[in-house]
Amino acid sequence: MSDLYVSWSDYHQAIESLAAKIYQSGWQFDQIICLARGGLRIGDLISRIYDSPLAILSVSSYGGSEGRIRGQIKIANHLTMTTETLGSRVLLVDDLVDSGISLKESLLWLKSQYATEIEEIKTAVLWYKACSVIVPDFYVEYLADSPWIHQPFERYEKMTPAEAAQKGELTEPVTH
Repeated sequence: MSDLYVSWSDYHQAIESLAAKIYQSGWQFDQIICLARGGLRIGDLISRIYDSPLAILSVSSYGGSEGRIRGQIKIANHLTMTTETLGSRVLLVDDLVDSGISLKESLLWLKSQYATEIEEIKTAVLWYKACSVIVPDFYVEYLADSPWIHQPFERYEKMTPAEAAQKGELTEPVTH
């Protein structure tokens, strides 16, 4: 398996490209749901670009050494949102589809929990790997060789609070 290294600049550009692809499609939605953790930043920025409400569904399937071991999928019992109702046209976002199981299971969960509210749901990711069992409706890059993607925030997965404190002591505090 090859590796793809993504900088913060490339990451933010990919999110903007995803927002543009959704816009250019003409499809409109009234609620965004992001899958946490990987889809949090993407959902946040697309929510800001579209000025649309953001809901969060926590989903977990990776763990082990360096977070590379796929385990049983775990989906939260509840969707976190600030709107009274979910909305009928939902955009479900995540960072990528690897196996596609998380996205597929999340769609099934949403349809079972919000069947009376959701009329249409579409999916959006930055990276769509060839090994996925599901094809997202919107994606920025198709990865035929299904590389391991190193995202810019991964450094924080190895950082301890003590290391963060030490780094914070090395920088000057901002004063106003």
